Amino acid sequence: MPEDETYLHKALSNMGQNDTRSVPTQQQQRTPLQRSQTQAAFFEQCKMRQVPGVPEPAWHKPTDLDLFPPSLPSPSAPHGAPNTELIRTHFLREGKLHEHQALRILAEAEGLLRGETNLLDVGGPITVCGDVHGQYYDLLKIFEIGGDPANNTYLFLGDYVDRGCFGIECLLYLYSLKIRYPKRIYLLRGNHECRHLTEYFTFHRECVRKYSKEVYEACIKSFQALPLAAVLDNRFLCVHGGLSPELNMLGDVNMINRFQEPPSHGLLCDLLWSDPIANFGHEQEPTANQTATTSMAGPVPAGTSFLHNPVRGCSFFFTYDAACAFLERNNLLGILRGHEVQNNGYNMYRKTPHKKFPSVITIFSAPNYCDFYHNRGAVLKYANKNITIRQFNASGHPYWLPNFMDGFTWSLPFVGDKIVQMLLAILACCTAEELEESSSEEEVGDGEGTTARDAEALAAARRQQIKNKILAVGRMRRVFQILREEAETASELNQAMEASGMAAIRARGANKDELGVQTNQIRRAIRTFDDARRKDEFNERLPTLQPSPIPSSPSGSGTATPATPANLSNSMSTPRPAFPLVQAPSTRRRPSYHDDIDLEERFRRTLHLNNNNNNNTGANPVQGTSGGTQEDEDEDEDERELHELAERIALGGRGAKRPQALKRHETV
Repeated sequence: MPEDETYLHKALSNMGQNDTRSVPTQQQQRTPLQRSQTQAAFFEQCKMRQVPGVPEPAWHKPTDLDLFPPSLPSPSAPHGAPNTELIRTHFLREGKLHEHQALRILAEAEGLLRGETNLLDVGGPITVCGDVHGQYYDLLKIFEIGGDPANNTYLFLGDYVDRGCFGIECLLYLYSLKIRYPKRIYLLRGNHECRHLTEYFTFHRECVRKYSKEVYEACIKSFQALPLAAVLDNRFLCVHGGLSPELNMLGDVNMINRFQEPPSHGLLCDLLWSDPIANFGHEQEPTANQTATTSMAGPVPAGTSFLHNPVRGCSFFFTYDAACAFLERNNLLGILRGHEVQNNGYNMYRKTPHKKFPSVITIFSAPNYCDFYHNRGAVLKYANKNITIRQFNASGHPYWLPNFMDGFTWSLPFVGDKIVQMLLAILACCTAEELEESSSEEEVGDGEGTTARDAEALAAARRQQIKNKILAVGRMRRVFQILREEAETASELNQAMEASGMAAIRARGANKDELGVQTNQIRRAIRTFDDARRKDEFNERLPTLQPSPIPSSPSGSGTATPATPANLSNSMSTPRPAFPLVQAPSTRRRPSYHDDIDLEERFRRTLHLNNNNNNNTGANPVQGTSGGTQEDEDEDEDERELHELAERIALGGRGAKRPQALKRHETV
């Protein structure tokens, strides 16, 4: 365009004139460069973001002087408390701190928490908050409801990390508030504040991805300094989990050595893991515990206080009688706890017989838990001896791929699947003449003395070689298909055990209620809160990292057995069964049969399996079997399809036809 050329010529001439750094003449000052209306509009458009409503991430990191200004002293930080307002807005824009800044906040918070007792004594007015689980944008909503932390008191019941994608932001922000307002912010320990669960779920990966291993170790060290429980206004016991057979008086809490990893049993474990029994307060009714979440049948015998907790895989269920007895012994009004997701964000259990107040209140402050529960969050406000429940809905947040992987890694299965499809399409185009040509060339090279039987054997060997190569490519395709399915369903919660490979594609293709992703359909499996809780039940257990044998149990009468000291000791010494883990957003772990195996190793094992099958079973290794599981039958069907394709090509391309166009897979 002439207009553009004129503009460029003027720009270049001005650059040449300014090289001498001389003072511009009066004529130059009167004729500055002027952009045309089209150029100005184009320039402004280049500066605009594609989605203007989404603010630009904070790429910079704050300086030490901005983050720890000397003008903000604190009793716990005489050299400058963290600038909590800067941290709040910086994390809101997905910003990060320097590693030494994060370590300083963690160290100062740990020192402050170590000076507190196991059992805190707090008063009102106060806002009691339940589980947060790395949902930073919902944590900010809590402070909007409860008010400025500078003028309002907060008590958090634990579980600040895991399951969500912003656990380190939640932790650093809460620790910063604790340092700046040590008498306004109180933090208790939850069951996820330990090495065992954070390495099993997402927090370890998150720390390493966003900061470093050193930051993660500092977080674990600070977890061990968190107090275990609190007494609110001498009226309520505030704890993450619940009661324990070893908890008689409130003073028992101060006898615990909390500076350790929580064990799998004992008072420390129970304070973090125990739950009220299902149908709390009506345990003796015939239909009280016939639910999938308790794995029990029949009523609880009268006078039972504690039962083993199969849902968590550790600790106990405590009954209404146990709660009332504990409250009477300690002259308390009720128990405030978290630990369990609630559809409405809270749950008030049966009232005590004498004081007519709910014996247990569960508070859960992570709305739309794990991005698929569709639950509401809630906080409890206590003021002037009155309790108010405030509910709130989930806030939008930036998206992270599962396990904090990058887009390139996530896309590899799609690219690999397409490459293998192209290889199979090329092989399927081979005609009988092309295959016989290579075989005849080998036969000529063998000499004139080759007998007809030898020639037939060579041809059969050649066909078997071709077949083996095709089977290897087919197996690689199946590996890529499984990886692609996992990538496509990364944000969906599926059943723990379901078919994989081509069988899964066929099984999912006919459902009208599914989200279409070409041949592989993503199921709308999560429709209600009950669906989410039932399918996520395995993730609520104390995880078993190493598989252990399932102990045999004699058939019982169907009546729950009360917990006795003898039964408790026997239970603790019995190996826990290994339960499968449901694939959930940001909590997905690869199945145990390929843990810590990279893509190259999986291909190597696939090809090795192909060679073993061919050596052991001959030309037709896959035969129908009876008595196997559904998964085995699906695998056999997949194998039969691969062998049929390989047999057709190896026998000379009979029925060869023009291949169909490659399918286009899209994500939603």
